[in-house]
Amino acid sequence: MSVFDPTTCPRLIVKVGSSLLVAADGTVRRAWLTSLVADLAERVRAGQEIAIVSSGAIALGARRLKLTKGGRASLEDAQAAAATGQIALSQVWAELLGAEGLTAAQMLVTLDDLEDRRRYLNASATLGRLLSLGVVPVINENDSVATAEIRFGDNDRLAARVAQAAGAHGVILLSDIDGLYDSNPNTKPNATLIDRVERIDAKIEAMADGGSGSGMGSGGMVSKIAAARIATAAGAHLAIVSGHPEHPLAAYQASERGTIFVAERTAPARKAWLAGGLTAKGEITIDAGAAKALSSGKSLLAAGATFITGAFARGDLVAIVGPDGRTLARGLSEYDAAEATALTGKRSDEQADILGYAPRSALVHRNHMALV
Repeated sequence: MSVFDPTTCPRLIVKVGSSLLVAADGTVRRAWLTSLVADLAERVRAGQEIAIVSSGAIALGARRLKLTKGGRASLEDAQAAAATGQIALSQVWAELLGAEGLTAAQMLVTLDDLEDRRRYLNASATLGRLLSLGVVPVINENDSVATAEIRFGDNDRLAARVAQAAGAHGVILLSDIDGLYDSNPNTKPNATLIDRVERIDAKIEAMADGGSGSGMGSGGMVSKIAAARIATAAGAHLAIVSGHPEHPLAAYQASERGTIFVAERTAPARKAWLAGGLTAKGEITIDAGAAKALSSGKSLLAAGATFITGAFARGDLVAIVGPDGRTLARGLSEYDAAEATALTGKRSDEQADILGYAPRSALVHRNHMALV
């Protein structure tokens, strides 16, 4: 048995992509979806708590509104399609889950709902209560109000963020591909499936292909690896699994074919939330010495900063970037962007004269920072 067994995972998030749920003509693939719901119901009856992150609203709405390009020709079309399709999507989930004796709940969230700490905690409390009551939450991004700039843009990362908020132990991404390959299997027949990833590094990221196989969804392997980073940092395993067969969860249990990203040791909730943040207001680039200090658990001092970008206020989330351009950490800035710029590269004994007041101990304190 693999490190991640979905039959014993106490709390599980299952993400369903658009191309699996919606046929090319814009209709629901009802027989397939019925088989998936049967799998889910079997697990709930066995005592598992399950939430679903479901794509498909835009694809369903585009058919009903007769919109071109699957409803994605413009932001306005996508919003209209989402508003129309979401009601149909929730109806079919409620109907099929109800036929198995399960109660469905709908949760529509925006990026801000999970990036703002207070709203994140509210969403977390709602999810926890629904799951404890045996309800199956069906979650989607609220695309009818999301903008191009402020949105997840794919449900892979949304599923990982939901797993974090729900305190889930595992995530399954049902996909149009059965896992991560060392090269693109569509162009290289000898590509090898990577069945287990212990650490997401540059080599793993280089294997990703940004395209969505069906052309219907908005995610690709890049988004799935980004989702794996969020989930594993929060202590949840993540599996990429083919959703093509009927009863896809039972098929995965039998074959164990897929890619599992192994969870890290569970981080404190606040640190996990920081690490999973997607909307940093700015970046602080640091030198090699500061990067080494961060890796040993130290705070980020102004002396180690080399460049500041973005317009952020004190308390905003910022990304901390190493000299090679790779994001090393995320944290809450102790200064606004102008003050941080003035302090860049300065020693502690120089900072009071620059600021006109006693400086704080760090640009980003270790208590408000998470390595990524």
